[in-house]
Amino acid sequence: MVDDAEGRTLDVMIYGATASGVTAAIAAARAGLRVAVVEAGPHVGGMVSGGLGWTDLGDHDVIGGLALEFYEQVGRHYGVETWGVLGPEPHVAERIFRDWLRDAGVGVVFNARLDYVQREGRSIQWITTEDGQNFMARVFIDASYEGDLLARAGVPYAVGRESVEQHGESWAGRQPIRPGQHNFSVPVSPFDEHGELLPFIHRRPMAPEGSEDQGVQAYGFRLCLTDRPENQTPFPRPEAYDPGEFELLRRYLAAAGPGLRADRLMSLSGRLPNGKCDANSIGPFSTNLLDGSSWEYPDADYRRRQEIRDHHLRYTQGLLYFLSNDPGVPEHIRTEMSRWGLCSDEFTDTGHWPHQLYVREARRMRGEYTLTQADLDEGREQYDSVGMGSYNIDIREVQRVWMWVPRSMNLAAETFNEGYLSVPVQSYQIPYRSLVPRYHECDNLIVSVCVSASHVAFASVRMEPQYMILGHAAGLAAVLAVRDDVAVQGVSIPRLQHELTAQRQILSQTQPAADRPGEAE
Repeated sequence: MVDDAEGRTLDVMIYGATASGVTAAIAAARAGLRVAVVEAGPHVGGMVSGGLGWTDLGDHDVIGGLALEFYEQVGRHYGVETWGVLGPEPHVAERIFRDWLRDAGVGVVFNARLDYVQREGRSIQWITTEDGQNFMARVFIDASYEGDLLARAGVPYAVGRESVEQHGESWAGRQPIRPGQHNFSVPVSPFDEHGELLPFIHRRPMAPEGSEDQGVQAYGFRLCLTDRPENQTPFPRPEAYDPGEFELLRRYLAAAGPGLRADRLMSLSGRLPNGKCDANSIGPFSTNLLDGSSWEYPDADYRRRQEIRDHHLRYTQGLLYFLSNDPGVPEHIRTEMSRWGLCSDEFTDTGHWPHQLYVREARRMRGEYTLTQADLDEGREQYDSVGMGSYNIDIREVQRVWMWVPRSMNLAAETFNEGYLSVPVQSYQIPYRSLVPRYHECDNLIVSVCVSASHVAFASVRMEPQYMILGHAAGLAAVLAVRDDVAVQGVSIPRLQHELTAQRQILSQTQPAADRPGEAE
């Protein structure tokens, strides 16, 4: 699916074939523009086709536009009503996205990592990929999880957690150590017999509570597993497997006792069609890797990112093999874990392991407007709303640490996870200003994933249906910028909103019934 776009001037060039990048491309192409997508890897759909089958919906009544169209197609594929399944199988999601792109005449250039961005004044002129291809366009959209295009274009961005004071956010900064299902419920020592920290514990000292740091949410792989033997590939023993790396987990299992179930170590409840499961992180020791390696990822070069990805994959492979086979794991947990395996019909080009690392958070643009906790808490009215969000402020663990704890008149070193937070929010409007840089910093770039938001607000925005909503908005905004020959900051908001609502996007909860979604033709 390679386009002939190299070397010619496009109307819109999208970097990143995530679900957000796909909806941006479809919106612009259906309007008649010349569009191409440049993708660093070999797949389309990002996490939606990369293991995140269980759809993080929030309020599905505010999911409209192309996001809704996608889930309608999912329903039709399985012969059920929209939202009749929790989400598509990964290969089904990718097939839908590829069909969309083909039918819209959008070419995708695969395995083309961004190398260089040429600017002239406020505008991006062209981009060059590592293999020497050049792509010129009038408007560029960054739909990557990492924000590489915005960064190479010189647009300011943030990485990590802001302090409580920066935006007046009560949930900002380094968090207190909270009890709960994502933390250790029993004391577990972090040190080996030589006084060295065990693997998978962050070695950096914690910042003071409420202060800023470089912490981002933990990464991991969302696994597509099955308990149907006829479609099952057993968890293989990884190369260079070292069960000693999981000593911390072994200690936790021993301390927790026989009442600990397998579903407290890995969430296996996200059932998908055809006997499959989206295995998510749960419990204090899970598929999320909490050693701080995700902190380095956003600004790392491609070589280092690949090393971090490989580190996460080896960890995940070792974890599954350990839980299924190690004699230090209680028999009832080994038995339950051995009931599951990788899906033989998924991820067939990567040994049935997901091709997409779950980059929950990387760079966040500093744009015309920064969405913050107050926007979510108060449901602030945004005059330039281009879509709505509704999912919890969902911050997965940021790091695993150790602390001295008083026990029986003595101090004991114990292990804790820090950063997890889940706070319900009301449905809120997402302003167009959070998708564009400040005018003097770049006038032809729109960002649909690494949007301008605080760490706290981004934790709600980051869900895939909302990324698709923002991709749709970015694509139509690019159409108006090209047709009117204006900067992306100069796009007519009333016209953009009119086009979006005509395509069933939900911009407010008070939207007239006539402008609310019906079934797509």
